[in-house]
Amino acid sequence: MALTASAKPRKQRRALYRMPHHLRHKLLSAPLSEELRAKYGFRSFPIRTGDRVRVMRGDFKGAEGKVIRVDREKGRIYIDTVTRTKADGTPVNIPIHASKVMIVELDLSDKWRKRALERKMRAREEQARMRAESTGEELEEVG
Repeated sequence: MALTASAKPRKQRRALYRMPHHLRHKLLSAPLSEELRAKYGFRSFPIRTGDRVRVMRGDFKGAEGKVIRVDREKGRIYIDTVTRTKADGTPVNIPIHASKVMIVELDLSDKWRKRALERKMRAREEQARMRAESTGEELEEVG
């Protein structure tokens, strides 16, 4: 998904910061675990509240928990187990960038999300079928 036609870093950043919120959810995607990748046939999917994720980078590496909030404006997610205690003793959640986590379990309670998952699976199957047909035709032409 191209943010802008320009390759200049300044214009790329400006396009990123000015991007409308309904398009930012695509940027908040994370890779799927090996099990989910084998099950669904694709590498990444947008994060949503309710997904179980594992932190892969940073101070909280290895922490696993449930996504409690997705902040599209800041481009960060909040996980229930990733907290820090303030000076007065109250715990606060630490924001983590979506690219630094891995989805371990998808929350499929929403019918729209199930449809998006099925749509992506069908598209991958179609691509694989088309690729197999094109390589098969090429082999016939050469041989």
